[in-house]
Amino acid sequence: MTTSSDWITVGALADGFAPEAFILPNLADLNGKTFTLNFANGWQIEHRFDRETLSWTAADGHSTGTADYRATSVRPGLYLVDFIKREGSQAWSISLVLDTASASFTAVIGRMPTHEQTREGLYSRALAGKNLTSVEVDFLHGSLDRPWQEGQCPHAPTTELTGLRNLYRYSPSEVYEHIYLNDQFYSWQCLKGVEQGLCDTDRCHYYKIADQLYLFVWREKIIPTLGLVLIDLQQHRSDGKIFGYAGSSFDELSNFPVSSYCQVLNRTEYPDA
Repeated sequence: MTTSSDWITVGALADGFAPEAFILPNLADLNGKTFTLNFANGWQIEHRFDRETLSWTAADGHSTGTADYRATSVRPGLYLVDFIKREGSQAWSISLVLDTASASFTAVIGRMPTHEQTREGLYSRALAGKNLTSVEVDFLHGSLDRPWQEGQCPHAPTTELTGLRNLYRYSPSEVYEHIYLNDQFYSWQCLKGVEQGLCDTDRCHYYKIADQLYLFVWREKIIPTLGLVLIDLQQHRSDGKIFGYAGSSFDELSNFPVSSYCQVLNRTEYPDA
């Protein structure tokens, strides 16, 4: 069991999650498919999939690239595609929720802080009115293979998870609890595993994707971490990834899959809320 000071890097966390992890298989049925993502902000980017790599080309020709990707599906016609986009020394976490039933998508773009940003203390950030976490994230929406029109993407912020206490089993050795406090924060604790005994309250974001299916994203402040999962309360499964620096030297990234069997422990209803 850890003590209160035993925080570990994201790379060490990946090593802890790996043995016998309950990972959903990487799907091969995107092989040979092409989707044109029409963003609400005006971007138009074609994504072409083969068995292991994803290639993208922007309509203006200014953005092209190729990356290895992971694609999973918790429900028919819905894909979670995850990859790292690199340009020179810059790297972004890209996660796409491709919803073929509604011909829409949500893109989650995450960035790790620089070494200099991590040296800024929490007290200084609080006094400056900044988020306590230096991990950045953007949420973009759009339509698949058709021009964007307002209202075409049904994915929307939600408070339906507020008050929920959920247990996540990522492997026989890794068990966590989440408590969804409000529309901006949640608390977590490690009940079993390499972070056993650790807990915190962090900034988070919730989107409803479909009935009892939610996109949950969190940003940790102690060890710079971006987590992203789809939570399916019907199937009692979650699937996603954790992204951060592999070690303390800021020269290597870790982006590893996490899937779980989850169960609702209880839900708190606040009479005066």
